[in-house]
Amino acid sequence: MTYVIATFDVYLETVAAAQNSLSQLKSDPHLYLFRNNSMAVDWQAFTEIINKHDKFVLTSHIRPDCDALGSELGMRAVLLELGKDVIIANGHATPPNLAFIDPENCIRVIGQDIQIEDLQDRDALMVLDTSAWAQLGDMGAALKQLDCYKMVLDHHQGEDDLGAEFFKDSTAEATGRLVVDAADTLGVDLTAKIAQPLFAAISTDTGWFRFGSANANTYHIAARLIAAGAKPADIYGNLYERETVGRIRLRGRVLERIEVQSEGRLAHTFIRCADFQETGALPSDTEDLVNLCLTIQGTQAALILVEQTPSVYKVSFRSRCAMDASEVAREFGGGGHKAAAGAGIEGSLEECQRRLLDEVTSRL
Repeated sequence: MTYVIATFDVYLETVAAAQNSLSQLKSDPHLYLFRNNSMAVDWQAFTEIINKHDKFVLTSHIRPDCDALGSELGMRAVLLELGKDVIIANGHATPPNLAFIDPENCIRVIGQDIQIEDLQDRDALMVLDTSAWAQLGDMGAALKQLDCYKMVLDHHQGEDDLGAEFFKDSTAEATGRLVVDAADTLGVDLTAKIAQPLFAAISTDTGWFRFGSANANTYHIAARLIAAGAKPADIYGNLYERETVGRIRLRGRVLERIEVQSEGRLAHTFIRCADFQETGALPSDTEDLVNLCLTIQGTQAALILVEQTPSVYKVSFRSRCAMDASEVAREFGGGGHKAAAGAGIEGSLEECQRRLLDEVTSRL
């Protein structure tokens, strides 16, 4: 309960800050100079490519989060404003707890309600919020098979050779922020259908504006999205006030297993496959549970191992110190950002913990 109350307090502070920014925007139009601040992206080239193509398919990473889904839906709405034909097709289904973000059920799943053959008429494929083959799942096959122009819009560090043109800014707090910049570049006014998913994308990827990646421009963008029709209270309620019994029970196991070391600077925990069946939780319920470790006073880094199949683990890293989480993740074939990253590892739980903890503690 303390965690929920603290999070709600952050929400209230965020809305107040965004409303203050909105008041400033209304009184001082020069503040709109904050638009298109992601200078690492060649927006002129991006605009030329969008203008050249008419039929798009958008995709993102497996186990999609709000930034992935919100960026897809926001970009879809932007492209529809330009008269484009747009399909969203992902490698994994939208997690049930995030279904609220897609009220019109626009997102399809490759191999389930849409096939690669159904995408043959597309003349452009855009990947959002990932640059890695391993993160595309079954949509990786589509990327290889479709004979169309391919592009990536992403804010993660590092990339695989996807046979695509990259439009990236690793300093951006979320891919959703880049979609806002894309809308500005393309001359598309923000609407409620654009703003709602993009606010979800940005707010969640910044830890509801708590992470160091959130800056003054983030709040100005949040204010613009609210002015365009985004409803932070609805997004917050759907994300944090719709808990299932299974997720609560799973959280209890995560908390019970937390261990600290390096004089309290590192906290870590784990989830086994059996935990899902025993608690009634879903794999998607593990999203952000690693952040519980960071609520411990004095903790500077955290990690969680989530067993996917026997002896195969997904690892999430968090850092709020000089340690670069993305560099740690790359040691295990993953990637991400300085403050948050992920990877995969195989072996027994004990072996995986030893390897991971040795790597992290060597950097603290």
